[in-house]
Amino acid sequence: MAGVWSSARYLLADFIGDDDAAPPFLPDGLPDALVPLVSDGIERLIDYQGPGYAQLYVDRLRRFIGRRDVDDALLGEIARLMATRMSYDDPIRIAQTRLAESGVTTASKATARGADEVKRFRWDELVEALPAAIADPVLGVLGWIGWLHRPVAIRFSTSGRLGIRRLKIEAGLRRWRLFSVRYASERVWVERWLHMIDRALTRQPQAAAEIVQTATMIHDYGDVYRQGLADWHLIIDGLAKPVFDGVLDLPDLAGAIREARAAAMPDPRQVALKRKIAEIRARCSPGAQR
Repeated sequence: MAGVWSSARYLLADFIGDDDAAPPFLPDGLPDALVPLVSDGIERLIDYQGPGYAQLYVDRLRRFIGRRDVDDALLGEIARLMATRMSYDDPIRIAQTRLAESGVTTASKATARGADEVKRFRWDELVEALPAAIADPVLGVLGWIGWLHRPVAIRFSTSGRLGIRRLKIEAGLRRWRLFSVRYASERVWVERWLHMIDRALTRQPQAAAEIVQTATMIHDYGDVYRQGLADWHLIIDGLAKPVFDGVLDLPDLAGAIREARAAAMPDPRQVALKRKIAEIRARCSPGAQR
């Protein structure tokens, strides 16, 4: 019977999200000074999703090791911020964190006691944590009734057996996270962020560190997350990408990005940020924009 179960787990591994891969090795050429930081990132992502996910982190980081204009400080910030962004906050992650804080694992008995914690999400954010095959039709219904952006409070409780059991169920959904709508969008964002760093190193190296730091604009969940993501795309599309494409002559891209970030406000219409980007672009000489 055990052999049958093992075979079934192997055949269904891709579907159910089991990850029995070995932990990844540190990338070749990694500076000694960064070994603790990258090791922490690998451990963080193994806990978050599994060894295979941590391997993706190592593969992404490998692109920048040994590159000209990438010193230890810059590489360390790429490694640190990428690990943070790849372990983004979703209901699954919060359940994992609450279990860890209470000293309860998904395999231990539900005997711990602790305080309740209430988080406010949006309906679309909760549904996007599910596999796309399930989430897409639900999102369609929520959009039809006008509930996509409606807030909903979720209680993460470590009080009593029922609260712990519920957290275990929520944390157990991590096996399907890589099939979720949210993961697909997060993967696209991380790849674009890395691509913009790469383009900065090629076209305007002095701006690369500032591009790296734009990752800090995106954090938390709910409206804060959505606002940061929208502001990031506006700055990249309005300033960085035009410079890299050669259609905007902006010698001090790093300063322009800092100036734009300082103007960002918690405003869904992004009025102040749009105005600031327009001002920065207007300071370029008439022949500098094509």
